[in-house]
Parts: sequence; C-alpha cells; structure tokens
Amino acid sequence: MERTLAILKPDCVRRKLVGSSINFIEENGFTIRSMKIVQMDRKEAEGFYAVHLGKLFFDGLIQFMTSGPCVPMVLEKENAVQAFRNCIGSTDPSKAAEGTLRHMYASSVQENIIHGSDSEENAKKEIAFFFPTVEIIE
Repeated sequence: MERTLAILKPDCVRRKLVGSSINFIEENGFTIRSMKIVQMDRKEAEGFYAVHLGKLFFDGLIQFMTSGPCVPMVLEKENAVQAFRNCIGSTDPSKAAEGTLRHMYASSVQENIIHGSDSEENAKKEIAFFFPTVEIIE
C-alpha cells in the first residue's frame, strides 16, 4: 500500500465542504490513516511550499494557505499518489475532469479546495511535515 498527503485547504473549510470532501475521498477507496485541523502560520506555509519559492504565485499561495484552518490527512491506497491526483483533478477547476473533487467544488486555480502530493518522494516528505510516525494509524 502507498500513502499520500491530502490537505483540505482554507476555502474548503470556510465553505463547509470538509465532510463532503472526506466522503468523496473514502468513496474513492482511500483509507484515512491520520487527520487533524491546523492553522499554518507564514513560516510553516513557506516551509511546506518551499519548492515554489521564487514563483510568481508563491506570495499569494502563502497568504491563502494562512488565511484559515486546513485539514491535512494521510491517505492510503494502492498507487495512492497517482490515484489521488486522478481523484482530485486538475489544479484549474475549469480543466478538471467531470466527477473529480475540483470539478465539483473548486472555484479557481488558487482556491482549488485541496492539495495532493505529486510524487511518492514528495508524499513522504509532506506527510512527515505534518505527522510524526506515532500519529499515523497502521
């Protein structure tokens, strides 16, 4: 089994879509191994999104991700990283396939309700950012 990180972003929480999003994720065969609600400060968000440092959208992303609470989750499934990327759809909701989470709920490229790891290597790093091993249920 493979694991990936998902983050229900501040727009998801603000719009009260957490329950619907979790239900969708579980209906798509993912097992939630850990979950919490966090409020990232600027330093934490900059650390998490350091890979995007220097890109034009970086400051807006940090401002958005610190604008309210979010819900990081460790998800497990066979081929979890790619399966989850397929499940959530394109970052741009207007290009997201029908039936994906972003097609259903996202309102813009920036406010796209959810983050999903883009590789197994990044999934491991991202999971470790939010969850000590002791917090992940086997």
